[in-house]
Amino acid sequence: MDWIVVVDDEDFNRKTIARMLKKEDFMVTALGSGAELLDFIIVKGNKPDLILLDIIMPQMDGFETLERLKNAMPDTDRIPVIFLTGESGDDVETNGLRLGAEDFIRKPVYPDVLMHRVNRIIELNRMHKSMAQEIERRAAQMESLSRHVVQTLAEAIDAKDTYTNGHSDRVARYSREIAKRYGYSEKEQDNVYMMGLLHDVGKIGVPDAIINKPGRLTDEEFEAIKLHPIVGDRILKKVEEMPKLSIGARWHHEKYDGTGYPDGQKGEEILEEARIIAVADAYDAMTSHRSYRDILPQSVVRGEIEKGKGTQFDPVFADIMLQMIDEDREYTMHEE
Repeated sequence: MDWIVVVDDEDFNRKTIARMLKKEDFMVTALGSGAELLDFIIVKGNKPDLILLDIIMPQMDGFETLERLKNAMPDTDRIPVIFLTGESGDDVETNGLRLGAEDFIRKPVYPDVLMHRVNRIIELNRMHKSMAQEIERRAAQMESLSRHVVQTLAEAIDAKDTYTNGHSDRVARYSREIAKRYGYSEKEQDNVYMMGLLHDVGKIGVPDAIINKPGRLTDEEFEAIKLHPIVGDRILKKVEEMPKLSIGARWHHEKYDGTGYPDGQKGEEILEEARIIAVADAYDAMTSHRSYRDILPQSVVRGEIEKGKGTQFDPVFADIMLQMIDEDREYTMHEE
């Protein structure tokens, strides 16, 4: 039986949410403050499967509570958190995601929404733990991940998506070429290649029905997709032999102007390798088949890269990509 802790300073909210969860056979503990939660988890050593944490509370709000919880616990003991909030606005969600929250549930809480979010996060966390354990087991058997193993993982990721074939490998190759032209050493190029191969590893935690949906995604489905950089980062950070491997996974959807996700980083706040992979990833997305369109014409792709300089892309790496496009006179750089 999955165990959920509900933290809300309002007794009515606690009891209402607890009743909804118990009706679906969850074990529930209800607490009235952030201080009670910290005592329950850190001092008493309890390890529930999920925490539902209210943001607006007296004395210690949800943000401060989560930050203290994170600082007091190793990553291996991490418990997923969904914020409960009546607030709206990008700042609330941005702050929550930066602190490591998995999702948000708006008040008033509706049973169907609650169950959907709770079940999804618990399943994602279960999958994450399983994947992390498998990677740890493999890492313990060898000094480092070989390129063959990384390639196999990349192929497993791509296999989830009906509409892409070899996406991770192409992104890795384009990224390595950009890094080479920028002046990276062979070792640095190989590192970027590895990061590119596994930049989408977090999609293992996204349901196939969403990844392979032929039509437009709903807002909720897109929010699920947007979690994959965070999931990928958490998976790859377990590979201690390659501490930079998670860079591409976490930040390949950041944008140079700060409007990307998951952390809203801007300019050179985004690590260089991630800025390289971001250009390569966008290029391959436009030059691959999709359910709703064919490969885009080279001139259109070039125009989009040019348009994205300084907003979506680092101008330096966008210019290198444009140079590669201009040299590809037969337009061979695309999905077969």
